[in-house]
Amino acid sequence: MNNPFPSDDVSASNMPLKKDKVVEESVVIPLLEEQLHVEKQLVETGRVRITKTVLEEPQTVQIPLTSETVEIERVSLNQYVDEPPLTRQEGETTIYPVLKEVLVVEKRLMLIEEIRVTRRQSQTRQTLSVPLRREDVRIERIDATSERPAPPESSL
Repeated sequence: MNNPFPSDDVSASNMPLKKDKVVEESVVIPLLEEQLHVEKQLVETGRVRITKTVLEEPQTVQIPLTSETVEIERVSLNQYVDEPPLTRQEGETTIYPVLKEVLVVEKRLMLIEEIRVTRRQSQTRQTLSVPLRREDVRIERIDATSERPAPPESSL
């Protein structure tokens, strides 16, 4: 095996010696140098699959609803009046007078009836089922050793 780094020692057998004569001889010593070259490679160590699902859950809510009913009551009075009475309000009831002219020796107004309109409000609760959505995300790691799924075929 050849040593790539020869020693700095020059042995006597390599150099001829002559007496009384000066011999000039040059010795060539080769020099070696090592160099470093670095490369990087991408290596897949794993994969991640993310799955998102939308879940729908029915939610029950109660909504107050207002309804209004009207009661109509006819009250017969048959009274003579000098002037037509005005429409009036008694609490929640509005009273509308109904008149007719009656032929007599003299003409007078007779109040024959009143129509009474009463408004009442009532509140009820109604139950509705309303679907509410929420999203759920699942993440799973896939080892690099498992086979890759085939890429989708292009339709071009």
